Amino acid sequence: MSYQAAAVILNYNGAHFLKQFLPSVLKLTSQSTEVIVADNASTDDSLKVMEAEFPQVRVIQMKKNTGYAGGYNEALKELNHEF
Repeated sequence: MSYQAAAVILNYNGAHFLKQFLPSVLKLTSQSTEVIVADNASTDDSLKVMEAEFPQVRVIQMKKNTGYAGGYNEALKELNHEF
């Protein structure tokens, strides 16, 4: 599927937040928007949660935590969406 826009969520050790809030994000996001979780080298169960509970969400996994701006900048380098 070709997406026009991307909604990128930066995550660091937020497995409990992913479980709590990602269902609403998915429900309220248009079909032309790809939801992406950029994982900033989490050490909790975030990646396991994504794989088990949200397989439809693309995960960009960073090898090290580069902070807020660094994490988003690294994730955005991998995207080619219009918005």
